[in-house]
Amino acid sequence: MGRITAAVCHEFNTDLKIEHVELRAPIAGEIEVTLGAVAVCHSDISYAQGAWGGTLPAVYGHEAAGRITALGDGVHGLAIGDNVVVTLIRACGHCGNCASGAPTICETPYNGDHGPLRMPDGSVLHQAMACGAFAEKVVVDQAQVVKIAADIPFTSASLLACGVITGIGAVVNAANLRAGQDVVVIGAGGVGLNAIQGARIAGARRIVAVDLNQEKLSIAKEFGATDGILGTQDAPWRAAKKALGRGADAVFVTVGSTRAYEEALRYIGYGGKVIMVGMPKAGDKASYEPSMLAAVGQAMVGSKMGDVVIKRDIPWMIDLYQQGRLKLDELVSQTWSLDQINEAIENTKSGAAKRNVITFDI
Repeated sequence: MGRITAAVCHEFNTDLKIEHVELRAPIAGEIEVTLGAVAVCHSDISYAQGAWGGTLPAVYGHEAAGRITALGDGVHGLAIGDNVVVTLIRACGHCGNCASGAPTICETPYNGDHGPLRMPDGSVLHQAMACGAFAEKVVVDQAQVVKIAADIPFTSASLLACGVITGIGAVVNAANLRAGQDVVVIGAGGVGLNAIQGARIAGARRIVAVDLNQEKLSIAKEFGATDGILGTQDAPWRAAKKALGRGADAVFVTVGSTRAYEEALRYIGYGGKVIMVGMPKAGDKASYEPSMLAAVGQAMVGSKMGDVVIKRDIPWMIDLYQQGRLKLDELVSQTWSLDQINEAIENTKSGAAKRNVITFDI
């Protein structure tokens, strides 16, 4: 076991504590990655607030990039010194979903209680989301990483692990958006901005961003939105339909709000789809009229992590970034050190940031 510094959650809805913990060496099929950056995702915050339960103490963080510093037996195609993006998608490659090209919903369970992390006294320390990346190093399965070029900044590369692939993937994989179709994106935060980018890249005719914050709507236009609608106005779906001239072909709900889910159906046209990306807390319920969906061929589609295949989709997105067609650097609002993580979380909760990123010197 090696000793590292990590931000540990001991009690839901309280500050994380910076402390030394134990990280074992990688075993068969695993790699150790010394991190250069890990972004603060709203999913980490929701977990730390207890929205979805889980074992404590735990180390959260799942949107990371760094350099491989150790290999377990049986690792193929990766070497010590490689720079990689680290994702939470721990796909077995053998279950029915993995075999059919849906690794984000791998059926093989992973229990982070039995992962590589331990408290200094040897007791359980949960590796949340199969990553535990609010730390100097992680040990993860080789299936969770994608090699990247050495000249890509870790701060930008880390965003490819979740926010970028979730937003863009929802557009190109879950919605199968075609050029010329119309889009509404509810929520112009980190994932929403990437859904907007995805719609732009896919050739959407019009892209309407809906948010409660006017500043975020202005930012959304920088990422490709053609129109911005304040969600605080009465019946914002009417303004969206006016901007589009019709109901949307696809509406992406990128916030964890049941109200947003209930209202999303009002934005779509005949044959339109609501793509369900944001995750409300466990137990929240939304209501809708199923007869309306059936009568005009509408649909609600869940999308986890953009339905991506990381070794297919992340290299494509990196290529777009290198061409200047995908904004990554512009998504980084501010960088912080690990001992500032609670400040970074509060800043993220305020809604002011696109993405806050914790950085490390490596």
